[in-house]
Amino acid sequence: MTKAERGIEGAIADAQRRGEFDNLPGAGKPLPQDSESYGEDWWLKQKSTRENIGADALPTTIKLARELDALDDTLAGLSTETRVRKYLDDLNTRLKKALMFPGDGPPLRRGLVQVDEAVDAWRSQRRDA
Repeated sequence: MTKAERGIEGAIADAQRRGEFDNLPGAGKPLPQDSESYGEDWWLKQKSTRENIGADALPTTIKLARELDALDDTLAGLSTETRVRKYLDDLNTRLKKALMFPGDGPPLRRGLVQVDEAVDAWRSQRRDA
């Protein structure tokens, strides 16, 4: 064991003696096994939940990914085709910006929304409801 490793082990042992690891959240519980826990931004989801960070504080790319995940529900709440198209045009504008000028957050791994396909799905969903 190197000198640095001995120092780290000593610091851990001291913290254990002081009880700094007692009563930690999740102590004695198994690690989560659901697939969402291990997505590319699992750590950010856990941190935002644990520290009660609102969605506004999340990086742009993660906000966009979440918006895409909820797209069907969002569109279902819109009452006219004009509103659906306007929303999708705005979303695609923000997606283009995030794809062309990567900034904060992990890379956006999705492309633009196909507006006509999304509108057709919206129409079909309304017809079936």
